[in-house]
Amino acid sequence: MLSCMATSLLTWIVGRKRSFGYAINGLCTLYRETNARIHALATVCVFAFGASLGLRPLEWTLLAIAATVVWVAEALNTALEALSDATVPEHSPHIAVAKDVAAGAVLLASLGAVAVGLLVFVPHLTARIGAFSW
Repeated sequence: MLSCMATSLLTWIVGRKRSFGYAINGLCTLYRETNARIHALATVCVFAFGASLGLRPLEWTLLAIAATVVWVAEALNTALEALSDATVPEHSPHIAVAKDVAAGAVLLASLGAVAVGLLVFVPHLTARIGAFSW
């Protein structure tokens, strides 16, 4: 009985390791995309700027959620494009619509993240500018 449980546990661990490997491979594939690199630069800049302003935990949470939504949208867009290109290599108006909608989702997520960034950063910036009254 114990041997069976140990074998099952080992099988489970090996399966999880394999799953994480696939996920890491997917993230590496995503990072090879130009737009993902732009998102990476924006993410680093936003978090560095936030660190310089001394944000509160709620503000960090909002920025993290906004960045995550953009990254998830970009990942899904990349996956849909890869699947579409592999399935229908020639131009298809239906595939074009699907790709456009997925790209639009990334745009919406990005605009939402910009709105969150403005809501978080503008009060800090106006407080700092007000501190420099002439």
